Amino acid sequence: MTPTPSPSRTLTPAATRIAYIMKRYPRLSETFILTEIATMEELGAELALFSLLQPEPPPHHPLVASIRAPLHHLPPDRGAKIRALGAAHAACAARAPLRYAHALGRLAYSAAQSRAPLGVVKQFLRAGFVADRCKRQGIDLIHAHFANAPAAVAWFAATMSGIPYSFTTHAKDLYLTSPRVLRRRIRGAQFVTTCTRYNVEHLRTITPQRDHAKLRLVYHGIDLARFSVRAAARAPKPEPLILSVGRLVPKKGFDDLIAACAILRDGGIPFRCEIVGEGPLRDEMEQDIARRGLAGQVHLKGAMTHADLIAFYRDADIFALAPRIVADGDRDGIPNVIAEAMAIGVPVVSTAVSGIPELVQNSVTGMLVPPQSPDALAAALRGLLRDPQAGLRLAAQARARIESGFNCRETTKALRDLMVGCACGAEHDHNHDDRGPGAALAAE
Repeated sequence: MTPTPSPSRTLTPAATRIAYIMKRYPRLSETFILTEIATMEELGAELALFSLLQPEPPPHHPLVASIRAPLHHLPPDRGAKIRALGAAHAACAARAPLRYAHALGRLAYSAAQSRAPLGVVKQFLRAGFVADRCKRQGIDLIHAHFANAPAAVAWFAATMSGIPYSFTTHAKDLYLTSPRVLRRRIRGAQFVTTCTRYNVEHLRTITPQRDHAKLRLVYHGIDLARFSVRAAARAPKPEPLILSVGRLVPKKGFDDLIAACAILRDGGIPFRCEIVGEGPLRDEMEQDIARRGLAGQVHLKGAMTHADLIAFYRDADIFALAPRIVADGDRDGIPNVIAEAMAIGVPVVSTAVSGIPELVQNSVTGMLVPPQSPDALAAALRGLLRDPQAGLRLAAQARARIESGFNCRETTKALRDLMVGCACGAEHDHNHDDRGPGAALAAE
């Protein structure tokens, strides 16, 4: 068993031990987190990974096999899970009774305010498992990916263990989590990162001024070695390929893309469109394609491995994605697939939503159109299909933008430095640990 470090231990990037909490790991659709983890290890950080749910079954991204960090998750068997949770919570309570009482107070307070109190209890139970493993492994900082369940577990686990925590918030988790709950989790965190300036500004509107310094912009980075730029010279095709990638959900705007494809077809523009991804809208999209008579030109390819997707990018003439903000407020940040296409050298057409304009500058690094405007989307696609040289100019400038601001080694180093700095500066006592749970809750 690795001894628990004392607060006086000198922490360096190579010596800092960081726990990552994720809802599910590994997960084929979250390659940006996997890239971050792999780059963290390359930079010398010692990691432990926690999956709140059972790991996703194969196929896995090939990069998963290279990760050295141990993966922790509760056993799938119900009886074994109950025994593991019981032992972990007993250990936490015995190790630090006041901290554990503080966590119980936070549980009661949060459950009483929540519309889903059983969900709060579930995160508390998971947190005991995380807290116990983190103390046993001498973890210096707990970091959660996503502001919903993973951040809740980090908040409770930090309370039980006295280990500082931080979290990264992305898109759906940010806009569909109650601002009151977000404020509480941000208040207890050492820092909070998010992947767009748009998100930072939103967080500033819902948090008190005292916490604004905790809010940090760290873009998702691209591994430029894996996404090397393709040759600029390409043989013309009788039917140029428009590629789109994403979960088949309303916020991705695939219905607008299908409508734009119908406009292109009616205008006599040759093309084929391939949509990669799975999701609840698949049947509806297939019906829409059939109703518009596009079955010969628009195809749903389903999910595919990242290696296959990279090969698909390299064959594409245009990458198109039309995100929108949906009725419940859900939206994208900067879809990673846009950055990947730009890194490879595929001209991009997208919508001016959320953080996308931070990466895609209209007529400079890509084409931007208003959301939910199939006519404008079709016009932008038509322009690039008719003028491939314009697409090449956009693609070259897009690759330069990725190299200057979205290199995963630089973005991950910025995050690593934040983590090391906070772990060095934070005493291994969580806020108000010396006081009773009532005093701590009153302060919140």
